[in-house]
Amino acid sequence: MIKETMVDQFQGLSNVSVIDISQFSDDQLISLSEEMGLALSLSEMKRIKTYFDERNRLPTDIELEALGQAWSEHSCYKSSKVPLKKYVYGIAEEKVLAREDAGVVKFDDNHYYCAALESHNHPSAVEPYGGAATGVGGIVRDIVCMGAQPIAYIDPLFFGSLHMDQNELPKGVKHPRYLFQGVIDGIRDYGNRIGVPTLSGQVYFHPGYTSNCLVNVGSIGIMKKEEMIHSSAKQSGDVYIYVGGRTGRDGIHGVTFASAELTDDSEKTSRSAVQVGDPITKEPLIHVTLLCNRLGLLQGLKDFGGGGLSCVAGELAHAAGLGAEIHLDDIPLKEEGLSPWEMWISESQERMMFVVSQKDVDRVLHICKQWDVNAVVVGTVIDDPVARVFYKGKKILDMDLEFYTGGPVYDETKRPYQLPTINNENVSISSYDLPNFTDTLLSLLQQENIASKEWVIRQYDHEVQAHTVVKPLQGRINQETHGDATVLKPLQDSFKGLAVTADVNPRFMLNDPYHGARAAIDEACRNLIAVGAKPDALLDCLNFGNPEKPERMGEFYEALRGMGKLASELSLPFMSGNVSFYNEAVNSSVPPTPEIMGIGLIDDIRKSVTVPFKQNDDLIYIVGQKTSEELSGSEYFHLRKISGGKVPRTDSGLLKKCMNGLLSVMDKKLLSSCHDISEGGLAVCITEMAIGNQIGSVIDLAKVPGSDREDVLLFSETATRWIVTVPKKFTAEFEKIMNASDAPFACIGVTQGKNVCFNRHEITLIDVEISQLYEQWMNGIASVMG
Repeated sequence: MIKETMVDQFQGLSNVSVIDISQFSDDQLISLSEEMGLALSLSEMKRIKTYFDERNRLPTDIELEALGQAWSEHSCYKSSKVPLKKYVYGIAEEKVLAREDAGVVKFDDNHYYCAALESHNHPSAVEPYGGAATGVGGIVRDIVCMGAQPIAYIDPLFFGSLHMDQNELPKGVKHPRYLFQGVIDGIRDYGNRIGVPTLSGQVYFHPGYTSNCLVNVGSIGIMKKEEMIHSSAKQSGDVYIYVGGRTGRDGIHGVTFASAELTDDSEKTSRSAVQVGDPITKEPLIHVTLLCNRLGLLQGLKDFGGGGLSCVAGELAHAAGLGAEIHLDDIPLKEEGLSPWEMWISESQERMMFVVSQKDVDRVLHICKQWDVNAVVVGTVIDDPVARVFYKGKKILDMDLEFYTGGPVYDETKRPYQLPTINNENVSISSYDLPNFTDTLLSLLQQENIASKEWVIRQYDHEVQAHTVVKPLQGRINQETHGDATVLKPLQDSFKGLAVTADVNPRFMLNDPYHGARAAIDEACRNLIAVGAKPDALLDCLNFGNPEKPERMGEFYEALRGMGKLASELSLPFMSGNVSFYNEAVNSSVPPTPEIMGIGLIDDIRKSVTVPFKQNDDLIYIVGQKTSEELSGSEYFHLRKISGGKVPRTDSGLLKKCMNGLLSVMDKKLLSSCHDISEGGLAVCITEMAIGNQIGSVIDLAKVPGSDREDVLLFSETATRWIVTVPKKFTAEFEKIMNASDAPFACIGVTQGKNVCFNRHEITLIDVEISQLYEQWMNGIASVMG
């Protein structure tokens, strides 16, 4: 279908084509987009045709390929810019010092912390090991290219049920167990090998992720203030230096692949879009990049991410209002025979672009040679705001950067949305019989979303670099429980710490995207507070379906509205983020999944609090909202196969009061343990606290504020609630401070013995040995994965 004619300018360049689109019909333009893998719509192809018609010339293949990358949903956010500006941007903006490849926020008077959160969903669904490995490889480059030393990985992961029958899998879909194992292996092997600890995240299972797993990856870095560098050129005449791994055919059309739905044939047709990671090359690349920056040799810095060289070169220049000239002849290649367009858009890994003054080029090249890292001059910054690419002395790409990097923007008229239908909120648990409470608790502990994630956590090195002071597993060796957040001590000469967590409840989101998104931020704040950290900033990775479908955009708008409103009420900025659309396959979309990564600051890490009960005879308090019948999306409703009801609501005013009160009592070291109440409700929360040090408890449900029904009190996932334990000698001071903060609390029990007991009106509802609870909790995932 594609009519290709060589022109005199390219005579002798058999691997560069000019494509005559001047007379193409609409159908031919769409066919061209599909054949070349551009993933561009008819209106976008017509806009490109008009651009070249007005210049009285035909586009080259490299120009069309470049526009496919730059205008992809993944690169230019054409469907999400309008709602993001409406709901998310501009909140507490004064705190965010930079928002480029990663966000930058003040840590102390002399340092910034840096963080980023992105997705690698489609690649991981096709090739889980490579997709996950290159996901963590890419996110760490985002941290490095701001000038920061990476100190942590975060990995929120979402899969179909591990128990799914092989015969029920849709055509072309891999079993969740295979995907789960491959993704964990990829994250483990890459992160461990480059010496960056993987210490926080989330693992969630739901049938909606069967055909399209989600692999989100985050990273945190620390840097001195003077070491921050920007993803921008500075002046004409500066030199582009390509540094790092060689360019190959892996990762071709990576961003356009991520900007379309998966199909049952993606395994065959899109395998080459998955990059190949090389952590052994990455480790010295990190060192050489940070060294050159600290020596003041870099004017600008950017990693080769989505779109490869086609995006990095133009974006560096465009950010400064300048242009770029790039020569492809000296690009280091993995193999012979790559066409210029393949070199231009390849997403081969472990590559950085340095912008360097002419006077510093030789020194930079010498330092790279010392570290045995490839480095070659590939171009210059120019005054004209254009991108020009040369190959064998001939110009094969010449486009205005405003047109090239700008891309389309779609408002509500071009991306209409339909507000989601909320499930029947009038469904009440009162119409259902009470269950056997002990059996219910034991069953909940084996549910995939509650069971121990030690099988995952133990595969990651969360100790490397020796920054991790509050760890993801806490308690006695070989009997640890889950922590709420991980705490880092990033500086040797300071006890100030960073806490990090990642949260969302996809079942809440399916039932009510607005309140589900608010609940995600609520939980992130609860987790940070639980370790003694004050929430400081948020990041989001927005995983949604096809934005061309109004119902999917409706979910997106409602989620952003909920996120933005609560973040604004709490004065928490979104320091960085990512949008991942087209998470659909085989006629099904993933649940709307706005993953929230929360970062908190703690003035003195020695005052951090952990989850496990510490000793007998401490009093147990519940802090926060009254426990209510907000069971929609809860693990309890899922276990009983009940749909409908209300998703938990967040009261921002109450949340702030509780956070302030808890931080005050933690500052005075009045608490011995703290844990937020989330999946599985109060019963699971108490169980997890008991497991860590094998210390039991007796809880009187009659003292728990809220519902009169026992299963609601035990298993409701009402938001804004914590369990804390207080040594008896501190209870008076604890209650005084909490009252002064106007934070609701109630004393509901005591730590004692080796059983977890729940009573009400002197009737025993649950009384189980911790060892039995621990066995159930440990076997939920480990027994399946081996």
